[in-house]
Amino acid sequence: MKKLLLCTAMVVFGLASMFAQEVKFGAKAGLNLASVTGDETDGLDSRTSFHLGLLGEIVISDKFSLQPELLYSSQGAKESFEGIDIDLKLDYINLPIMAKFYVADGFSLELGPQLGFLMSAKVEGEGESEDIKDFVKGIDFGANFGVGYKLESGLNFGARYNLGLSNINDGEDADQIKNQNSVIQISIGYFF
Repeated sequence: MKKLLLCTAMVVFGLASMFAQEVKFGAKAGLNLASVTGDETDGLDSRTSFHLGLLGEIVISDKFSLQPELLYSSQGAKESFEGIDIDLKLDYINLPIMAKFYVADGFSLELGPQLGFLMSAKVEGEGESEDIKDFVKGIDFGANFGVGYKLESGLNFGARYNLGLSNINDGEDADQIKNQNSVIQISIGYFF
C-alpha cells in the first residue's frame, strides 16, 4: 500500500512538473473542528484545535493546479462523562494533494486524497493523561473537499472538510468497532 501511494505521488508530481507553468511555495495555519464518527460515538462532541504547515501550488493552467501540502494537524474529539470533560487528542502529520479548479478570479473548488501519519494519541481528563497510541492505527486515509480564495498578493484563505475513509481503531476490537476522523478546517496562508 505504501509503495503504491509513493509511486502514485511520484507519477502525479512528475506529470505535474512536466506541464507546470509555475510553482509557488507557502505556509498556512488555521482552526480545526475535529470529531470522530462511526460506531459508539453518540456522546462525542467536536474538539477545537489547530493545523499548520507548508504547501506548494503547481500551476498547470489558468483554471487548474495541484496543491500538495505537509501539515501538522491536531484532531480527535471531546466527551463529557459524569461531569468530567475528556479529550481524545490525535495528532497527525497529514499529506493532502488537492486538485484546485479555479471557477472565478482567485476562487477555487478543491478536492483530493489525504494520507495521515499518527504522531501521538492520548486521552486526557481531570489532569491525567493516558497514551493510547497502541489502540489507534498509525496510518489514516481520507478525502478532502473545500473552497479557497487567493489574492494577487499571495495571501489566501480556505475552508475544507476532511472525510475519514479508514478505520482509526487498532487492536482486538478493531473489526467490530469502526471509527473515522472527521475534520473541518478553516485556514489562512501565504504564497511567497
